[in-house]
Amino acid sequence: MQFLHHLIFRALKKSARTTLWLLKIILPISLLVRFLDYYGGLAYMADFLDPVFVYMGLPGSTAIIFITSIFLPLYAPLAIITSMTITLRELTILALMCQISHNLPVESAIQAKTGTSFRAMSVLRIVTSILTGIVLNLILPKEMGMPIFMQTEIVVMTSVADVILLWLKSSLHIALLIVVIVFTLNLLYNMLEAYRLIPKLSRAIGPLLRFFGLPTSTAFLWLIGYIVGLAYGGALMIDQMKEGKVTKTEASLLNYHLAVSHSVLEDNILFAALGVSIWWILGVRFAIAWMVVWLRRLVLKLRFGHMRLKTGS
Repeated sequence: MQFLHHLIFRALKKSARTTLWLLKIILPISLLVRFLDYYGGLAYMADFLDPVFVYMGLPGSTAIIFITSIFLPLYAPLAIITSMTITLRELTILALMCQISHNLPVESAIQAKTGTSFRAMSVLRIVTSILTGIVLNLILPKEMGMPIFMQTEIVVMTSVADVILLWLKSSLHIALLIVVIVFTLNLLYNMLEAYRLIPKLSRAIGPLLRFFGLPTSTAFLWLIGYIVGLAYGGALMIDQMKEGKVTKTEASLLNYHLAVSHSVLEDNILFAALGVSIWWILGVRFAIAWMVVWLRRLVLKLRFGHMRLKTGS
């Protein structure tokens, strides 16, 4: 019992620091995006993407969905999607684009704290999203069906007070969610470490990680990134880097992978509920993640020829 209490106390202590660190990044950015939306900044930026969307087989009106996803979590673009009439083909393309590029101000900032460039992560995800949309427009069947979405009630912000009130409500929800998730993750990691299960876990998914070009030392962080996403995975990554369990190079490779493929449970369920094939989502994101990491390894090898990057090292 005392051993369990020790694990819980350690998890609580570390979770408190991690939660404060996450909230310092998330809350100011979320308030900025709220005001950007209120003053028409998101709609203004969407106008520039209208001509580009033709090459992705999407109507110009859907540009606001992609722009919204860049700045906010996936729930925001989903609210817009369900208020529009969109074919399944268009929805599949948008789903992949939004899954790759969503909540960039927060997620790229968190990745930057682990040593990977904020600009590199943001540019990678936006460019990859657009290229994915172009390729999908070429390979997807022209006729994939026309799902009908129910109109959803969208909250209209008519004053600055409305903006701040909505931000406070969402901030409270986010804070409580972060506390629960971060504590659970830290407790899980402490238990796995205490019972020496992490090496076994790493060996179990080692072949998969080697296929993706990732070191086996990132096994636990890879699982966390796939289950709950970049924000919480990034927080744990910083702890492991401080403790010397993951090097900066290993963390960078994992960041490139997770930038384009993460949180597959929640993200996939959200879009699968609207009718998108989960196999299209998983297949495309896995393929992109594989290409991104191996291209990154090639760049590093050419740039630092004297340094050997061995998978599993």
